[in-house]
Amino acid sequence: MRIFLTGYMGCGKSTIGRKIAAIMGMNFIDLDKYIEERNFKSVPDIFAQEGEAAFREKERQALHEVAQFEDIIIGTGGGAPCFFDNMKQMNEAGITIYLAPDIEILACRLLKSKTERPLIAGKSKEELKEFIGTALTKRAPFYEQSKIVIRGINDIQPEEVMKLINEYLKRSH
Repeated sequence: MRIFLTGYMGCGKSTIGRKIAAIMGMNFIDLDKYIEERNFKSVPDIFAQEGEAAFREKERQALHEVAQFEDIIIGTGGGAPCFFDNMKQMNEAGITIYLAPDIEILACRLLKSKTERPLIAGKSKEELKEFIGTALTKRAPFYEQSKIVIRGINDIQPEEVMKLINEYLKRSH
């Protein structure tokens, strides 16, 4: 089984992905970390040195690789579903889940985050909320193609996600 977690940065893909993987006895891959390990440099460094287009190509290649793995949960980068045929590929390879907490929650999480995120550096909370809203408007058509959409639940528990996965599997067989 392959499960792809999609959604905007700060939505909880890595946190919930690790928890579900532990409970289900599966492996978890953070796609950005996978890209960093393959390229021997951080995502911010790839963006700065090679540009977004080069990063997106590396991301696409990494997605093709991890989509071959078995018993895996993959936390994608926030933009990954929005480029090339990535969303289609994820839907064909496994179960896609869109985590969609409220913009206010995303802004709070991102402001508290210790992770270096080049796209949001130096923004105030209000600027960040506006930035997130604009980005979600553009990205929603891709995220919404996910097989499971979890909207507005700001503290989703692994058990709830697993219940939704099981319900989806029952419906699709």
